[in-house]
Amino acid sequence: MSTLPNPSSGLPGPGADEMTYVYAVGRDDPALHALATRLPGVDGRPLRPVSGGGLCALVSPVPADTFSEKGLVAQMEDLDRLEIVARAHHAVVDAVFAETSVLPMRLATVYMDDVRVADMLVRQRAEFAELLGRLEGHVELGVKVYADPRTAVAPAPATEPSAGAATGRDYLRQRRASRRDSEDAYRAATDVAARAAQLAQSTAASRVVHRPQQGQLASRPGVNVANEAYLVPVAHTQQLGRELEALAEGVPGVSVEVTGPWAPYSFATAVVAEGADGGGVR
Repeated sequence: MSTLPNPSSGLPGPGADEMTYVYAVGRDDPALHALATRLPGVDGRPLRPVSGGGLCALVSPVPADTFSEKGLVAQMEDLDRLEIVARAHHAVVDAVFAETSVLPMRLATVYMDDVRVADMLVRQRAEFAELLGRLEGHVELGVKVYADPRTAVAPAPATEPSAGAATGRDYLRQRRASRRDSEDAYRAATDVAARAAQLAQSTAASRVVHRPQQGQLASRPGVNVANEAYLVPVAHTQQLGRELEALAEGVPGVSVEVTGPWAPYSFATAVVAEGADGGGVR
């Protein structure tokens, strides 16, 4: 396989049948270059640094056929394959972020070659430098609030309406009571979500509201009433997490899930992806 020179890193660039997958962008310093030599990327391919505009992108080669626009669509529709790519992507970002500040790229952000990556760094160096400065010393906390009336009261035994008139009335009464429990739990969860937002924003530097997760995406039973992310100073992370989880204590039918700390995906990728809605070939 022939390789094209990579003038930005001094290392071989992607081959003629390969493209460049980008994981994260940081300042062009020796620490980031050293990390690239120790970490594997998607499908175990070796990472390498690409420099430009005083910045450095961590990248790895990927096959052009499976990471072209058409190939990416097929991979994103294959949940097993999507999980493999996502795990590799996040493993790189998390390992690097643990040692130095970086801006995570969106999943499956692919460039035709290293030269285009370097050009992107030069074009966006002002935005990247400003964002790196703003995110320095901060992490992301995820906050999800759930309403689950089943945890509020003990379940009543199921009664079928076919057992008779009296039983039918009992069945309808139970249905109405169940509906009231659901409405009460939802109202309580909405109130907890509002208090969580107020509490978090007293400490957080920024807030992002995500779409609530339902079905298989939800990590807990019930209705996900709120799904938000907060950019929090590292020193306040543990205390804020405890205070947020405590908001649901003594509130029947409501739970609060705090996740993280994470690399600040919700606060970096909108700029890093050059305004794109997600990954893709550039």
